[in-house]
Parts: sequence; structure tokens; C-alpha cells
Amino acid sequence: MKRTGAHGKGMDGRPHKKNGSARSLTVDASIDITQRETAVRFGERAADLRQGSADRRQVAADKREGTADLRQVAADKREGTADLRQVDADRREGTADLRQVDADKREGTADLRQVAADKREGTADLRQVAADEREGTADLRQVDADKREGTADLRQDVADKREGTADLRHEAADKREGTADLRQEAADVRENTADRREGTADLRHQAADKREGTADLRQEAADVRENTADKREGTADLRQEAADRREDTADLRQGAANLRQGTADLRQAAADKRQEAADLREEAATLRMRAMLAQEIAARADAELEERVAAQLREVNERLIHATLQAQAMTEAAELATAQMSHMAEHDFLTGLPNRALLTDRLMQAIVLAQRNNKKVALMYLDLDHFKHINDSLGHAAGDQLLQSVTKRLQASVRLSDTVSRQGGDEFVVLLHEIETEQDAILAAEKLIAGMAEPHLIASHRLHITLSIGIGVYPDDGKDAETVLRNADTAMYHAKRSGRNNYQLFTPDMNARAVERQSVEEELHHALEHGKFVLHYQTKVNLVTGTITGAEALLRLRHNGQPPMQPTQFVGVAEECGLIVPIGNWVLREACRQTRVWQQAGLDIGQIAVNVSAKEFHHKDFLSGVRNVLQETGLDPHCLELEMTESVLMQDTEQTAAILRALKEIGVQIAVDDFGTGYSSLSYLRSFQVDTLKIDQSFVMNIDGDGNAEADADNAIIVNAIIGMGRNLNQRVVAEGVETQQQLDFLLAHACAEGQGFYFDRPVPADEFAGLLATGKH
Repeated sequence: MKRTGAHGKGMDGRPHKKNGSARSLTVDASIDITQRETAVRFGERAADLRQGSADRRQVAADKREGTADLRQVAADKREGTADLRQVDADRREGTADLRQVDADKREGTADLRQVAADKREGTADLRQVAADEREGTADLRQVDADKREGTADLRQDVADKREGTADLRHEAADKREGTADLRQEAADVRENTADRREGTADLRHQAADKREGTADLRQEAADVRENTADKREGTADLRQEAADRREDTADLRQGAANLRQGTADLRQAAADKRQEAADLREEAATLRMRAMLAQEIAARADAELEERVAAQLREVNERLIHATLQAQAMTEAAELATAQMSHMAEHDFLTGLPNRALLTDRLMQAIVLAQRNNKKVALMYLDLDHFKHINDSLGHAAGDQLLQSVTKRLQASVRLSDTVSRQGGDEFVVLLHEIETEQDAILAAEKLIAGMAEPHLIASHRLHITLSIGIGVYPDDGKDAETVLRNADTAMYHAKRSGRNNYQLFTPDMNARAVERQSVEEELHHALEHGKFVLHYQTKVNLVTGTITGAEALLRLRHNGQPPMQPTQFVGVAEECGLIVPIGNWVLREACRQTRVWQQAGLDIGQIAVNVSAKEFHHKDFLSGVRNVLQETGLDPHCLELEMTESVLMQDTEQTAAILRALKEIGVQIAVDDFGTGYSSLSYLRSFQVDTLKIDQSFVMNIDGDGNAEADADNAIIVNAIIGMGRNLNQRVVAEGVETQQQLDFLLAHACAEGQGFYFDRPVPADEFAGLLATGKH
């Protein structure tokens, strides 16, 4: 029991209520807690004071240690002074060394001056030698002149001799009596000639003496040059010696600089010691100041502590009440957030419809109830037809508004007990609980399709949207939720293939087709990776001469040792799974490569035709791919013809025209395949600059009169019109599917130039087709 004092008050002096409220008890408990916290804080404060006393004692110890450091600094200072004195002595010794170096330097300068004087004297000698050499050269030139003059005299003497001989002969002929005189004169002439020869020998001897003098001069010049080289070598030795002395002087200077640097380092060390001593004194003063501040702070803290205790006691009750209210608000907010997160986890954020997780849960519950009540459950898988076009043209914001509008229409078209769910994108699922027969699901599907017939008003646009619906029924189409949902999805894809804007009930053969489709897709991937595709070639023939004018490359798929698969069995799957583009690239490259091989072997194939699908033609890399293949294979672009249907050409006509113009600039030929079955018109034939029209085989097959007479007549008219159209537009016309003589006769009668079909040749592999090319005819 709580003790009470006089006048009905408690032991704490406050009025005591016998029946106190829970709030008063809470406040008392808070006060007790606060008192305990205050006691703890007082204990912490006392510990802080004790720590302060320990700090002051530590400061005193640090002060004593600082005094010892100062004494050590004084001792270091004295030692530094002794070192400085030693440095001064070293500096004086270094000064004496520098003076000796200066003396050596002056002596080296005197030596260099002497070397320069010797060099000038040697230069004067060289100049004298050169002058002597020039004088000797002049003498040699004079000797040569004298020699030439002597030779001229000899030549003149010879001429005179010849003239005298002629005179002598003449005189001898005229006067035989003066022969003796002439002989005497001839003897005189011979004597004169001998004298002249002797003079010539003297001249030669003088020239030999001059040459010998010139050789002596040259030897003297060589000796002078050798002396000069010796002097240069001596000069170089003197220079090296001077360089060595300069290096010694530099070493002495470096030693003096090192001594000065050592002196400076000692001075810096002494200054550092003095700075450390000053720092220690400043630190001791700082510690004393801190101790005084700590005492003052402790006194202030004691005064402030008492004031804070009272204030904190008042705040505790207010905080406790506020915390209680805040905790309650946070609890409510957490519950709301949990509910919102739970809703978001099970519902689509855009439409607010149940998502796949919640649909699966409700489907499983519906199946349990259907088992219990012997009922059925229907699941309708819905897809909006061509919804992507709306997103691409108007933007995703308009697409989101359309999805919200579609959601309202769907919810308005089913029962409140049914579930409308969004699976993602433009796909919805409607769960019909407890139906009797599948006819109930059919009626619901028709109601949904009718509900979408009215336009949706989105951002001033009247948008029309249709549904493709697949229906799966439990337990007829599956024994569990996952199987029923999967089968409804399969039925929805069949509704799309059936023209859209309709519904399809699931049947077991749909699964078989789905399995077959999956098998074909896997086989296509395997064929691309392991080279299982092969091309067969079918001839195009001149109908008049029978010669081969070209060939069409036809794709085949080797199939586990069985006959090759035809394109009709796998091209559709390739387009759906996105493999048609890489397959088309392989076909184009292989056809161009093989054509080039035939051309290099001397086989004239004309043109090779390759079929192009819509996805290939409108792919962003189609044009560059054609250029690359032609460049890699080296095939002339005029030998390549690309075949495409009218439906391909009429998709995005502006882009189509640009691509076709680019192909024509390269030189590639353009052919319209299956002409007459699509958007046949003269305007696009002219604007697209088509080269070839291929009459569809469905018209050619029925012109031989074997079928309905009226239909045969209509087909004949169509074929004749196409032939005339092509001729008038200066375009080649090729008839496809020629199989009988009657068909060939009709085409010849109506001036069709070329044909293609089993009547001429079936498609064959490349090696067999080479044999056909060798003959030049089918």
C-alpha cells in the first residue's frame, strides 16, 4: 500500500487521490524513470570530474616532462655551438683550399696563353709554307711553258728539214753534178739536228731537276704539316690538362658548397630545437589554460544541472503523452500502407484490375466451388487487335487512356461475380464463375465483342478497337488452373490467325498444332546454327526459243533424312518467331555466291531471282545487306532480281519507293511476284519502276479449258490483260506455274515472252542445275 501523510497528502507532499486515474499512474512512473535517469547523469558527471582531475595530474606530468625536454634542448644547443665552431674551422680550411685553387687557375691561364702564342707561331709557319708552295707551282708552270716552246721549235725544225729535203731532192733531180755538195749539206743538217737533240735532252734534264725540286718542296710542306699536327696535339693535351684543372676546381667548389650546406643544416637543426622548446612551453601554457577552463566549466555545469533536472522532469510527461499519440498514428498509417501494398501486389496499377497472381487465386477458388457444385468454369483470354498501331501513332498516354476505357467496357459486359483481369500490355482475362455449358461462355464472348463495337473517345479521337478471344473451359479443357489458362491463350492465337475480331473455343488439335509449331521453330533455329538449309533452282525459259533466261532460288529445309520441307511448311513460323530476316540473309548470300561460281565456270545463268518477304524488305538493314552481299560475292548487280509481292510494295509506300530507288541505283532488278492477286494498279507499277511482272500460277493453271468454262474464260482474259499491261509498260512478263502444252500454246499465242513451271523443269539442287546450264536449254 502507498503510505500517506497528514491532511491526505502522500509522502512526496502532493495531494493523494484514493481512486487515481491511469494517467496519474503513468505520470508517476515517468517521474520515477526521470529520477533514475537524473541519478545516472549525476554519476556520469562525477565520473567526468574525476576524469578532469586525472587530466590535470596528467598535465602536471606533461609539464615536468616538458621541463626535462627543455633541459635536453639546452644541452643540444651547447653541442650545436661546438659543432658550429668546428664548421667555422672547416670553413677557414676550405677558404685556404679555394685560394690555392685560384693560384692554380692563374697558372693554368698563363699556360693557355703560351699555348695560344705557340699556335699563332705555327700558323705563321704554315702560311710561309703555303707561300713557298705557291712559288714552286709558278716555277713548274714556267718550266712547262719553256717545254712547250722547245717542242714548237723542234716541230719548226722538222718542218724546215722536210722543206730542205724536198729542195735537195729537187736539186738532185735537176743537177746530179751537185750531189757531193748536197751530201755535205745533208751532213751539216744531221749535225745541226744532233745539236738540237742534245739541246732537247738538256731541256728534259732541267725539267727533271725542277720536278725533283718540286718533290723536295712537297716533302718540306709535308714535314711542316706534320709539325703543325704535333703542335695541335700538344695544344689538345694542354686543353685537356686545363679542363682537368677546371674539373678539380669545380670539385673543390662543390666541397666548399657541401661544407656550407652542412653548416646551414646544423643551424636549421638548432632552430628546430629552439622551435620545439617554444612549442612545449606554449603547450604547457595551453594545458594550464584548459585546466582552468575545465574547473570553470565544471562549476557552471553543476549550476546548470540542477536547472535542467527540473525542466527535464516537466518535459518527460509531455513527451510521453506525445509519443503515445504518435505511436497510435503510426500504427494506423502502417496498417493503411500494408493494405495499399497488398492491393498493389494483387492489382494492376493502371486499370485497377486484378493481376495474374490474384486471378490465379480466384481461378483456383472457382475450380474448387465448381467441383463442389458440379458446375463449370470458363476462362476467356482477350487481346486487343492492332493496339500497337495506336501506341505508335498517338503515343503511350493515349494508349493508357484507351486501356482504361476498354477496362470499363469489359466490366460493364460481365456479371458482378465474374472477374476481369489484366495480364499485361493489351491482354486481358475474364473469369466466368459457375457456368452450365460452354454456350454460356460463347454468349459472354459475343457480348464482349459487341461491347467493343462503339468507338472510344480518347483525346478528341474516335478510336475503334476489336477483340480476339480464346475460350478455355474447366474441366473440359484442363484439370487445373494453369492448363486452362494456357489452353485459352492457345485458342486466342487461333482467333488472331482466323482474321481477328472473333472468338475461338479451345480444341485438342490446337495443342497439336502449337506443339508442331514449337517443333518447327526449334528446327529452324537448329538449321540456322548447323547449316541445314539448302537452295533449289528452277529455270525461267524463253517460250519461243526454249533457252534458259534465268533462275529462281527456292529455299528448302533438310528434315531428319526425310524429303526436304517446302517453304509453305515453315516460312509462316519463321516470320512469327523473328527468324525470317536471318534466313533471308542466308538465301540472298548463298544464291549470289552460287551464281558467281557458275559464271566463273563459264555457265551463263542470266539473272538469279530471290524472294523477299515484307519483314526483310522493311528491315532497317535490308539495303545495306544487299550491298554487302553483292560486294562480298562479286556478283554484278544487274544479274540479281528481287521478287516481292504486291502487298509488300504497298506497305508504307513512301519508304518502299525510297528503297526501290536505291536498289535501282545499284543496278538490282525488281520483280512483282503473284501479280494480279493483290493491289494491281498502273500507278504503283509506274512510280515503283518495276522491271518484271510474274503472272500468278492460279491464273495460268486455269487457262487450258479443263475446268469451269466461265472461270477459264475469266482467267484467260486476266492473263491476256497482264501480258498487254507489261508490254505497254516495257516490262518483262513471266508466267508462273506452266504445266501443260495447252497452257504453253495459249501463252505463245498471246505473246508472253517467258515462263516458269513443271512443264519445263522442277526445282533441282545446284549441281543438277549446272548440267541444265551447260546445255543452255530446259
